[in-house]
Amino acid sequence: MIHSLFLINPSGDIFLEKHWKSVVSRSVCDYFFEAQERASEAENVPPIIQTPHHYLLSVYRHGIFFVAVIQTEVPPLFAIEFLHRVVDTFQDYFGSCSEAVIKENVVVVYEVLEEMLDNGFPLATESNILKELIKPPTILRSVVNTITGSSNVGDQLPTGQLSVVPWRRTGVKYTNNEAYFDVIEEIDAIIDKSGCTVTAEIQGVIDACVKLSGMPDLTLSFMNPRLLDDVSFHPCVRFKRWESERILSFIPPDGNFRLLSYHVSAQNLVAIPVYVKHAISFREGSSGGRFEVTLGPKQSMGKTVEGVTLTGQMPKGVLNMTLTPSQGTHVFDPVTKLLSWDVGKINPQKLPNLKGTMILQAGCSKPDENPTLNLHFKIQQLAISGLKVNRLDMYGEKYKPFKGIKYMTKAGKFQVRT
Repeated sequence: MIHSLFLINPSGDIFLEKHWKSVVSRSVCDYFFEAQERASEAENVPPIIQTPHHYLLSVYRHGIFFVAVIQTEVPPLFAIEFLHRVVDTFQDYFGSCSEAVIKENVVVVYEVLEEMLDNGFPLATESNILKELIKPPTILRSVVNTITGSSNVGDQLPTGQLSVVPWRRTGVKYTNNEAYFDVIEEIDAIIDKSGCTVTAEIQGVIDACVKLSGMPDLTLSFMNPRLLDDVSFHPCVRFKRWESERILSFIPPDGNFRLLSYHVSAQNLVAIPVYVKHAISFREGSSGGRFEVTLGPKQSMGKTVEGVTLTGQMPKGVLNMTLTPSQGTHVFDPVTKLLSWDVGKINPQKLPNLKGTMILQAGCSKPDENPTLNLHFKIQQLAISGLKVNRLDMYGEKYKPFKGIKYMTKAGKFQVRT
């Protein structure tokens, strides 16, 4: 299965490595570095790289490449999903997953990786099981460990490992019993010059934070479950019940977990919540050009579009830009030719506008094509697919828990062609 794991920062330094079977030389990462040089952005590095004797599978998250080395052929998504689990576990343990945090907690990192894989095969990937095996680091525990020479390794087997519900420990007790669910949707879209949608799809997840005593059995039903396509569940979900009734029935893990992820690819179901009006022109035989962009809400169901930023890679011939925004701040980097406009919230009564002129290199021919604009935004309390939770019920326990559902829509790869 997985022989080795290398953690690589954007500047190409391997700052952590872990080997489960035989030690694989660092030189195997040279193939990865070559692919990294060829890619224009970190996200564009191929997730699977074939070398003469190994396969390199990688994910890029939080500014770090997690590269797994495999010698035999395995289902690629199996290894990629495991790498995502590693990142999620680090985030759960340390609050964030950055190079500095990993270096700071390097002992715990190695202990956790040792438990997650056994001889290269996944063993314990549930966060609450791992926390019983390896205690999360705290300042007090670090001081005690330094004085006594003890480690974070637990002294007994997790109770969940011995039951039919391995993702939940037994004897859980809380004074406040609560279950929160976040429905988060990301829109990936390409909008053409005339404002028509070329392609649009939604990647959605339901993240849960469940802190309930005992062994509760939950059911979650939706107003319109037929919207969900290509659904991937947490192992706790009873799949037969979903197939027959379209109801999620499960005994939840304790704490934070991803209940399901889904995909909505039918074009008619994907509403585009923002429109972009643009007038970008370069004058033939002149050293100037016009630039104007206006943003506005569309199909946002009356919710505020916030956290809006617009970026665009200008043609190489553009020397500088003189722009005036009606709101927010903008930056143009003459070296990288990257324009960035931090808009903030969109007010429907006074639409944000950025306009001005461009200065081109003297004697430079008119650029072949206009720049592509990338848009980032988020909308609170709205699932753009129209997905709505109908009700959440609990069985098996007598108390009444506090329940909460939150919706959020944000932009994934949202491109506007000009």
